Amino acid sequence: QVQLVESGGGLVQAGDSLRLSCAASGRTFSSYVMGWFRQAPGKEREFVAAISWGGTMTYYADSVKGRFTISRDNAKNTVYLQMNRLKPEDTAVYYCAAGPKVATTHEEYVYWGQGTQVTVSS
Repeated sequence: QVQLVESGGGLVQAGDSLRLSCAASGRTFSSYVMGWFRQAPGKEREFVAAISWGGTMTYYADSVKGRFTISRDNAKNTVYLQMNRLKPEDTAVYYCAAGPKVATTHEEYVYWGQGTQVTVSS
């Protein structure tokens, strides 16, 4: 069992940066692939980024590539999402998730956090 708690969301202006954190409980954090997803009102949950077990491989949605960076610290059981040059279209609830393999579909992830709101004003 893994419990995930996101933090770091907030209200920012376009062009600003935010760093989201996701703290995981349990001693098996390093055995999970970690992902970030987001869901805007009226839209489906969409993949944002994922990182492999050891952190050596990262994957991004085209919409955030070059602006967002996912990283993890297995010693701290934490995964991060550094978001730079934020745009109004990045406004959404951001969720972190843990799963057994790298995937861009939310069905492949087993554990989910409660989400943190990111709002980007123009």
